[in-house]
Amino acid sequence: MAGQDLLHTQPRPMHWLATATAISAVVAAASFVQPPDATATTTPAAGGRHPAAAPDPSKVTFPVDCGPNRLDVVKKASGDLDGDGTTETVAVVRCHSGTGSPPSGVYVLAQPAGRRAAPRIVATLLAPAQQRSVQTLAVKDGAISAAVLGYSTRDVPRCCPDVRKSVKWQWKGGKFVQSELPAAMSTRRV
Repeated sequence: MAGQDLLHTQPRPMHWLATATAISAVVAAASFVQPPDATATTTPAAGGRHPAAAPDPSKVTFPVDCGPNRLDVVKKASGDLDGDGTTETVAVVRCHSGTGSPPSGVYVLAQPAGRRAAPRIVATLLAPAQQRSVQTLAVKDGAISAAVLGYSTRDVPRCCPDVRKSVKWQWKGGKFVQSELPAAMSTRRV
């Protein structure tokens, strides 16, 4: 082959070391060079306002009667659920209990325009009266998904749910619409 005996066409370890050193120097220099208007802050939302923080469930009075026991917020997730550019919080609450599986309530919280106003409940997705417990909760791409535990009959002890369903809520037509996987796929004995 032509040029095979030319020294500059056969890379040696020293060539690779020199190339790696040169690339590292370029990358390091680029990290120090910034445009004059670069900052480490976020850009304000439309209208010059910074986006509001997600509503804090600890500042809400939930419509759950726990008697002498306290109410626990056991799960929470936040995201823009209705596409309006503000962040809502989904909170799973239940009465505190040392044993068993107390029923859960799932609520959507929004922050009113006033910064000092307490968050408010804008939707109830699952009421404690439905006798379900929430095992998992997630918010992704404006959809709320949860694994919900329940009971197949009234004879099943309230400590031990035996049915599991995967449900999803999405904002459609001005309200949250619930959907679930087909029964054969989502219901199983726990």
